[in-house]
Amino acid sequence: MKRFRRLRKTESLRRLVRETTVSPADFIYPIFVSETAKKPEEIPSMPGIYRWPLECVLEEISRVRDAKIGGIMLFGIPAEKDEVGSGAYDDEGIVQRAIRLIKREFPDIVIAADVCLCEYTSHGHCGLLKGTEVDNDSTLPLLAKAAVSLAKAGADIIAPSDMMDGRIGYIRSALDECGFSDVPIMAYSAKFASCYYSPFRDAADSAPAFGDRRSYQMDGANPREAMREIEEDIEEGADIVMVKPALAYLDVVHRAAEQFSLPLAVYNVSGEYSMVKSAAELGRIDEKAVVLENLTAFKRAGADIIITYHALDAAAWLKD
Repeated sequence: MKRFRRLRKTESLRRLVRETTVSPADFIYPIFVSETAKKPEEIPSMPGIYRWPLECVLEEISRVRDAKIGGIMLFGIPAEKDEVGSGAYDDEGIVQRAIRLIKREFPDIVIAADVCLCEYTSHGHCGLLKGTEVDNDSTLPLLAKAAVSLAKAGADIIAPSDMMDGRIGYIRSALDECGFSDVPIMAYSAKFASCYYSPFRDAADSAPAFGDRRSYQMDGANPREAMREIEEDIEEGADIVMVKPALAYLDVVHRAAEQFSLPLAVYNVSGEYSMVKSAAELGRIDEKAVVLENLTAFKRAGADIIITYHALDAAAWLKD
């Protein structure tokens, strides 16, 4: 009789033969920076996550550094919004100022900057409107302008999340033309129209004023289309590709890891985070055990990078 249990007898043996490991260096921690907050504001639907005013954000960055987390991703909440999302590409925008501040104090922190208009438009959609439709092609120059502005501020990674067709090539050309050919692009390549995003929209005040985003974000039933989206982004110049959300799309993550050789990121999104937090607060689950199991599942499926709101907690638990 084979005895598979021999190598499971003690934690030391289990650790010795473990096939998948998770490290804080694998994580990117999302941070919301607010132009109007006077103090850190906890997001009701995301316990433990805050909107940070500029004058306080370095406190959180210090914790990220001490935890040896791989990097951060910045999202901005501007004081004013307009039809064309001008705050996204304003050199004095909230994220641009945050990047410069963080880089002065923590030059080695890897900063990924989200590129999208939804947080900055008065209508909450990810691109310019033509009537009630999001116009793909007229949005591309503004996304490119935002990418260049963020690179100029000091972003280490440009991360377009808008899901406009052709935006990776457009942004890559703009970065190259402006002297930022060494700045990589992490493309939200397979970003699905998902119910799991609701708490993020509360956090960033970015819910669409009308309709939804299903005309430009992906249908969750289409894994083959996801592979085509990823392949197109690679051809256009992406350096890292992403599947979002993570937990409900592990089949897509695994398929992408098998098919493509670029670094693969997953986004452990706000709804996934909030479900775990809510269940833990009710005493239904062991939060630490569930979070670490989920993070291991992402790595096991093939992810190299995990964008997660659990990053600080998980980094502490992994030391135990």
